[in-house]
Amino acid sequence: MSLTPRSIIEGVLKEGRNRLYDHEAFKLLEICGFPTPKTAVAKSVEDAISIADSIGYPVVLKVLSPQVIHKSDVGGVLLNIRSPEEVREGFNKILNSVKNHIPTAEIYGILVQEMLPSGLETIIGSTRDPIFGPVMVFGLGGVFVEVLRDVSFRIAPVEYEEALEMIKEVRSSKILAGFRGSPARDVKALADIIVKLSKIMVEIPEIKEVDLNPVIVYEEGKGAKIADARFIISK
Repeated sequence: MSLTPRSIIEGVLKEGRNRLYDHEAFKLLEICGFPTPKTAVAKSVEDAISIADSIGYPVVLKVLSPQVIHKSDVGGVLLNIRSPEEVREGFNKILNSVKNHIPTAEIYGILVQEMLPSGLETIIGSTRDPIFGPVMVFGLGGVFVEVLRDVSFRIAPVEYEEALEMIKEVRSSKILAGFRGSPARDVKALADIIVKLSKIMVEIPEIKEVDLNPVIVYEEGKGAKIADARFIISK
């Protein structure tokens, strides 16, 4: 039986979890047509090398463990891995680092993922308000969200034109349009992601919160890709 967003969510709930693992989050997004990096789970060093060879270098390695929420804090993420030798070294380095920080951590494997080219980082998310239902959030990444709180909101479902308005509403939207010699960015690709996420939130009430962060947006016409994703669920 083929996987569906519904079957992924139900499988996680049956296990008594309230959070999708990284590979489950990316599989759900992939099934729903979101732009995601190539991703697979490796159970061994040889698995990781084979997957990395298939994806193409450079790749990212991330630990897969229910006890590790903030991977970077425990050495659970390595970027820009460029060869089979670096995969082997990185795989073991992550295992040792995570075990040193959290000795009781259950490690289910290492996520091997396409390393995305650099671009402008944005954040797209949603949370389920008890009164208004799913609320969509958009903002630019980094200091714009963390310090300036420069975000826009809409109640789902969000149509394409509304999503474009949402993007234009943030004070830092001039950067997306091209500012002081920087290229204009693909806002249409961002709007498409907002619309698709809004649809998922309406259709699957068990999803309580989604954080797509960062969503890397490229030059106009070159799209956007979701570099990391977090899903919180409940019955």
